[in-house]
Amino acid sequence: MFREEFIKDLKDHVIHDSKDFEQMALELFRYQFQTNMVYQKYCKIFSINPSTVHQIPLLPISAFKTNKIVCNEAHSFYFQSSGTTSSATSKHYVNDLNWYKWIAKHLFERQYGKINSYQILALLPSYLENTHSSLIYMIDYFISSSAVTGSAFIDFDLNKLNQIKGAQNLIVFGVSYALLDWAEKAQVDLSGSIIMETGGMKGRRKEMQRLELHQILKQHFNVECIHSEYGMTELMSQMYSKGEGYFSIPNSMRVSIREINDPFQEVPPGKTGMIGIIDLANIDSCGFILTEDLGRIDTEGRLQVLGRLDHSDIRGCNLMYTEL
Repeated sequence: MFREEFIKDLKDHVIHDSKDFEQMALELFRYQFQTNMVYQKYCKIFSINPSTVHQIPLLPISAFKTNKIVCNEAHSFYFQSSGTTSSATSKHYVNDLNWYKWIAKHLFERQYGKINSYQILALLPSYLENTHSSLIYMIDYFISSSAVTGSAFIDFDLNKLNQIKGAQNLIVFGVSYALLDWAEKAQVDLSGSIIMETGGMKGRRKEMQRLELHQILKQHFNVECIHSEYGMTELMSQMYSKGEGYFSIPNSMRVSIREINDPFQEVPPGKTGMIGIIDLANIDSCGFILTEDLGRIDTEGRLQVLGRLDHSDIRGCNLMYTEL
C-alpha cells in the first residue's frame, strides 16, 4: 500500500509543484530502511536508523554490482549496465515497468514537449547488444510513442546515415563514440534537429571532455548546440541538458556534490566532487545513490557532469566501497 500511495503523492506534490520533497525523502528512507536489507546493513555501518537520522546516507552505486538491491520481494525483471570487458555490471531490479515508462516520458516532455510530435532516431549500437539496457528500453518506448513516420533505431551504415536530413521535429539519440564516428566520416547537415548525446565511449574511443566532444559534433552536424541525456541503470529518473553541459534537475530528484574522501560532506557551489543523487522515483530499490561521477553545481543550481571518478585518487574514506 505504501508504494501506491507514495507514487500518487509523488505525482501530486513533488513532480508537479516541488512541494514536500524533504518529507517524502524521509518517508522513502524509512520505508527502504525497513524493506531493503542491503541498504539497512549499509546504514547500520554508520549507526544510522530512522529515529536518529540527520543526513540520509547515500548508497555507493558499486553496491548494485555485487548485491540485489530490492525492497521486499525480489523482482524478476532487471536493467543491466553494459559495462566493458574489464568491469563488472550493475543490475537494477524493477517492480513495475509502467512506472519506469511514465517517469521517463514525463521527464522528457517536461523539457521538450509532447514526445509524439517528434521523429526519433537512435544510434546506439553498443547498447543494442544489451537486452537489459534501460536506455534501449526507454528509447524503444519513445519510438513507439511517436506519431511521426520514420522513428526507428538506426545502425552505422554511412550510406543510410548520410541520407538523414535535418528537421524541426527530429531528435537523434546517440552514444558519444557513434556520433563522433559519424561526424568524422561524413559532413551531414542536421540543422534544425536536436542531437542528443547519451554519453559513453564504451571503451571504443579515448574519453574526452564533454565540451570538446560537443564542439566537434556541432561543427560537423551544423547545429547550434548539442543536447545531453544523463541517466544510469541504477536510477529511474533522467536529466537533460539543452547545451553547454548544464543539466536541469527535475523535481523528482535532488543532487548534491560530495567531498571525494568524505561522502557525508557536501561541498559549496562551484567546487568539484562526487555526484550524490536522491531519486524519489527509485521506490523499489534505493532512492539514495552516491555515483562515481564527478560534477559541480553552480550558484544558479545547475549541474555540470565532468567525468568519472578515478578510484586511485581516493585516499580517505573508503567506506563507500564496502562489500555489503
